[in-house]
Amino acid sequence: MKKVAFAISALLVFCTIAPAQTRSRRTTKHAPATATSTTATAAAVKTEGATKLATQIKNLSTFLYLLGGVVRGIEAIDAQSKPGEPSPTNEKNKAQLRASFSDFRVGLDALEVNFRTTRELQPYYAKLIGTASGAADAEAQAKAGQFNQAGHTLLGVVGRLADLLVAMR
Repeated sequence: MKKVAFAISALLVFCTIAPAQTRSRRTTKHAPATATSTTATAAAVKTEGATKLATQIKNLSTFLYLLGGVVRGIEAIDAQSKPGEPSPTNEKNKAQLRASFSDFRVGLDALEVNFRTTRELQPYYAKLIGTASGAADAEAQAKAGQFNQAGHTLLGVVGRLADLLVAMR
């Protein structure tokens, strides 16, 4: 009887212990989920940077497309006006054109700052360096009344931006 009681108590002990030992613990691994979310965040930041870059390229391209006609119009009005008496409308047009060059410089400065200060975009910053100074050169040329040369300078900036966009693929 002692043997049977011992066997039953041993069986009860093993029945309660055995499932506890065979049951596997499920732990959630936060590291892969965090790495995945970090990678997704980095990709989103990179996409946002590329989108800002593409927007600058589109804006500059549209501006440069229209610049030739505007400059020809300004030059034609200057040729028709009397020496020493510039057209007030034409001076206003020139001021707006100079302001556009200034706006592009400011936008490219902001883009450079964004790439320099965003960790995910820093590898591409080296290719972006100098675009804002190119826009500043174009702005100085526009202030001097050299609108065609300023347009050519901005065309070089667009080329650099396009090269950077290709590198970000």
